Amino acid sequence: MTAPLLLADYATALPELVRPWQPLPEPTQPGAQPPEHVAVNEALASKLGVDLGWVRSREGLNVLGARAILPGSTPVAQAYAGHQFGGFSPLLGDGRAVLLGELRDGAGRLRDLALKGSGRTTFARGGDGRAVLGPVLREYLMGEAMHALGIPTTRALTAITTGDRVFRDGIMQPGAVLARVAASHLRVGTFEVVARSMEPEASAALLPRLVTYAVRRHYPDLAGSDAEALGLLDAVVAAQAELIARWSSVGFVHGVMNTDNTTISGETIDYGPCAWLETYDEDAVFSSIDTGGRYRFGYQASIGLWNLSRLGECLLPLIDDDPERAVAGATGVLETFAGRYRDHYLALMADKLGLARDSAQTGPVVMTLLESMAAARADYTLTLRRLADYLRGDEAPDIPGVEHDWLGRWTAILPAGRAETAAAMDAVNPLYVPRNHLVDAALTAAGDGDLAPFERLLAGVSEPYAVRPGLDDLAAPAPPGFTERHVTYCGT
Repeated sequence: MTAPLLLADYATALPELVRPWQPLPEPTQPGAQPPEHVAVNEALASKLGVDLGWVRSREGLNVLGARAILPGSTPVAQAYAGHQFGGFSPLLGDGRAVLLGELRDGAGRLRDLALKGSGRTTFARGGDGRAVLGPVLREYLMGEAMHALGIPTTRALTAITTGDRVFRDGIMQPGAVLARVAASHLRVGTFEVVARSMEPEASAALLPRLVTYAVRRHYPDLAGSDAEALGLLDAVVAAQAELIARWSSVGFVHGVMNTDNTTISGETIDYGPCAWLETYDEDAVFSSIDTGGRYRFGYQASIGLWNLSRLGECLLPLIDDDPERAVAGATGVLETFAGRYRDHYLALMADKLGLARDSAQTGPVVMTLLESMAAARADYTLTLRRLADYLRGDEAPDIPGVEHDWLGRWTAILPAGRAETAAAMDAVNPLYVPRNHLVDAALTAAGDGDLAPFERLLAGVSEPYAVRPGLDDLAAPAPPGFTERHVTYCGT
């Protein structure tokens, strides 16, 4: 049994942006239970080269459950700012999270190991810094679902109950901590706290170091370039354009696309008020706090560009000494976002419909289908799966929202070999996604001590493409009326 070697790469490189952390106190509530593993991601542990024996040991349980510090490590809370629903907050930071340190995975890449729900930090303000079991399991589940779909994401190594109970939504609920693995926790908000919240002299000294660090961690080919800051902006624009296109292609609604949730790596982070489309609706909003629909499904690409523009503003002093040239350079990069997003999205949708990516007819066929699906309130995930069934010989498929005229246009531009095309479509169109009613039911059951629905749903979304015997209900639409009343919460 070997404990992982945790580095202090970020804390050493940028000490101005971290604050030390102390473990949670032992629970003193009457009837408090010892910490316990709820979920352990064995596949991720193997990929990271982390000893499963240590993860499951008492030391691993205490370290990953926020009760102890691994000897030799330097856990810290990270400082960052952020635009939240369009308004700027000059200092947010890890109010209930902590970076335990970095480890090197099997490929030699640095990966952050962090905790979420680990108690109050310097940045906690009025919050208790804790988390409850439902949101922790939601993040675990969503990360694994996104990973299985090939979408860049943070992932959970463990979910651990803390043994105490936390007051949320008017009741006491089981406390829990998530151990999260990420390429890094650098975000647009990290750059904002340096460029917008610090005194000019401190900002001017720290911003170049932050850029150099971000380049080293994520885009090392840019290191030493004369246009390092502009190159970083370009790389993040490219990564975010592809990420959001992937969200759109599977019907994922992030729910809280603040700049502090926009990563420099291009990974999805923070699965608070997120949800999945049932009926296709570009105005779909599921977040309890997004009352104006700012982060609605069909607006995610626009918000992505808005967030990246805030990054561009932060980098202007390093792009060029002349303000006009700096603005022109950043603007030129930002203007590539729309085309990059469109190209990625249409390529993904071409694959999902079995079409050639370079066909001029792909775009119109995709858009017409989506318009028909929206008008018919068709189930997004099932519609795409059923189109493959049609190619396999079901001449009268039950596909609401798909008109026969459209079927004719679509099949006329398909490549030869319908069976092969259908198989290729099934390989990119998931059958099992974290449908909102299933997630709600699984998390409710887990809160009552029954983990079976969570584990069953996790098994389905971890292998989302092939039909699995006995999991028919995981592919079924939500009960009538559920989608209209479904609301998600951030879990704080």
